[in-house]
Amino acid sequence: MGITIGMALVDFIPVVLFFISAVILQRELYPYLVKGAYSLLAAGPIMVFVGGFFKALWKLLYGLNLCDYVLLNHSFFPMQGPGFVLFFMGLAGIWYKGKKKDVVAFSAVPVVFVSSLPFIIMQVIGLGGSQIVLAIVGVKKGNKKAALLFVLAFICMLGMGYLGAKFDDSSSMNWLAQVVNIFSMGFFLLGTLSVKKSGFDIHK
Repeated sequence: MGITIGMALVDFIPVVLFFISAVILQRELYPYLVKGAYSLLAAGPIMVFVGGFFKALWKLLYGLNLCDYVLLNHSFFPMQGPGFVLFFMGLAGIWYKGKKKDVVAFSAVPVVFVSSLPFIIMQVIGLGGSQIVLAIVGVKKGNKKAALLFVLAFICMLGMGYLGAKFDDSSSMNWLAQVVNIFSMGFFLLGTLSVKKSGFDIHK
C-alpha cells in the first residue's frame, strides 16, 4: 500500500473538520435539546473523532516506517459507525418539544466484526441522516444556502461510498478518497456555520 507521510497528515483534515462542526452544533443546540438527546450529540462525535484519529495515526506510523499497528485501522468502522448513528439520534432530538424528563438516552457499544458492512451502513445512515436533519433546519429558517451545502456534503459522502466499493489500495485511490472526504466535511462545516447564523429554534 502506497501510504506516504503527506497522505497520512492529510487524513487528519476531515476528522478535524467534522469535529469542529460537531462542537459548534453542541454549543448552539444545548438550549434546544433534552438531556438525553444532547448526551448522544456529545458522545457520538467523540467516537467518530477517535475512530478517524486512530486510522490517520495508523497511516502516519505506517508512512514513517515505524510500525503497522493494524488495530488502529480496524477500530475505524466499529467506532465511526455507531458514533455517526448516535450523532444523528442526538440531532433528531431538535424536533422533540416535550419535557426533558420524558426522554431516555440510548447507547451503542461497538463490537469488532470481521465484516465492516454493518458499520458502513451505520455511517451512511448516521451521517446522511444528520445532514438531512440540518438541511431541513436550514430550509425551515429560510436558509437555502445551508441546505445546499448539506446536500453537497451528502453527495460527496455518497461519492466516498462509491470509491470505497472500487477501492484497490493504490496511492491514487487513497488520494482521491481523501480529497472527496475533505470536500464532504468541508461542506458540512460550511453548512453548520451557515445554519448557525440563521439559528436552530425551529419551533418559533
